[in-house]
This record gives sequence, C-alpha cells and structure tokens, in this order.
Amino acid sequence: MDYSKPSLADALAAQYVAGTLRGRAKRRFETLLAAHPALRSAVRSWQDRLMPLTGVIATENPPPGVWYAIEQRLWPQTAPAPAAWWQRLGLWRALAGFTSAVALGLAMLLASPPPAQAPIVIVLQGTGQGPLASGTFVASLSADGRALTTRPVQPVALQADRALELWAVPPEGAPRSLGVISANGTTIVQRKLLPQSLLKGDTAALAVTVEPPGGSPTGKATGPIVYVGKLQL
Repeated sequence: MDYSKPSLADALAAQYVAGTLRGRAKRRFETLLAAHPALRSAVRSWQDRLMPLTGVIATENPPPGVWYAIEQRLWPQTAPAPAAWWQRLGLWRALAGFTSAVALGLAMLLASPPPAQAPIVIVLQGTGQGPLASGTFVASLSADGRALTTRPVQPVALQADRALELWAVPPEGAPRSLGVISANGTTIVQRKLLPQSLLKGDTAALAVTVEPPGGSPTGKATGPIVYVGKLQL
C-alpha cells in the first residue's frame, strides 16, 4: 500500500484524528507515522481543521436518563433504574433539613413569644360642668390603636332621657364621634368607629358629652363636655 499517495494518507489521517480508526488498524497507523512524512503531515492538517471546533462547544452534562439508556443498551440485566425525583436521597435530606429548621424556629417562637405591648390608658377627668362632671372615666387603648374600651370609675347618675357620647378630639378641626358609651359599665368601642391614624397624631384627647338617647342627632356635640382626657403617646 502506497502511503505516499495524498488521497490515501488524507483518508487514514482523517479517521485517526476523528477517532474512528481503531484496533489493529490504529496501532498499525501509529507505527507507520514515524516512517511516512506524508502521513504525519496529513494528521497535522486534520488536527488543525478539527481541534478548533472543540473549543467552541460548551461542556454539557447529560441527564441521568441518558446514562441509564446507554447502560440498558450495553448491559440490560445489570443497569439500575434511575431514581425518580421523589426517590432521590439528597432531595429528602434537604427537605428534612428544611422542615427541621422550620419546626425549630416555630418551637422557639412559641416558647418565647414577643412581649405584648401594654395598652395606653387615658384618664378622663370631670370638667365640673354640672352634677355629672365630678367623677372619672378610664379609657384603655390597645397599642395598635385598633381597640378601645371605656369604664367609669364610679357609676354616673344619668337621666333616662340622656346618654353619654365619646369623642375623639383632633389637634385641629371638629371632634369625631366614637359612639355612645355606658354610664355604669364597660363599653367596647366598635373598631369601625376608631380613626385609622388614632396613634399617629390624629387624636389629641378624648372627651365625653351629654347627648340625647342614641347620641347627637347632628354629628356634632350638642351637650356639655363632662369628661376630658389628653391622649399622651
């Protein structure tokens, strides 16, 4: 075989560089390289053509299923089936660790809950305007401003045709009604009546006036102010 022929040398060199020349043929070709300059030249030529192509190909890791398919084809009796995502030990370990961390955090939170904020207490003193204005009312406002209760220290002797109405007094402008309150017991003011900005400077004081049953018919205070207390934040 005349290895000096360019066509033969080129064909053998192409197979060798591409990796398709195998077994005895490959070993024979490698032995001939030392004695045939034409073969060496053809190999260098094909290396120059093919090697740059490998530099632009990004490394890709095939998914486990590809390896399993290859193993099944080569060794169908011994290839283990790939674990499904819910069967992978690493996944369950990670989930177990995450669950443990969440459980630990929840246990710590339950064991040491954040301290409850104390309510704001407003003392409404009698103004001295009339016989009803000599006692004291106590109002308790939750720290978030969303709950308010009132209670007189002593029951107020109120006429049957009269009622006590609570007002939120802003720094400027007209007072806002918070509804009718009890003269001899605890009153829980409806949340919908409380100003949303009660603890943000919207209310400077609380006041109680004497009104007709059901409260002021005009939306404004019509009777005397009998109790008032400054809201100190």
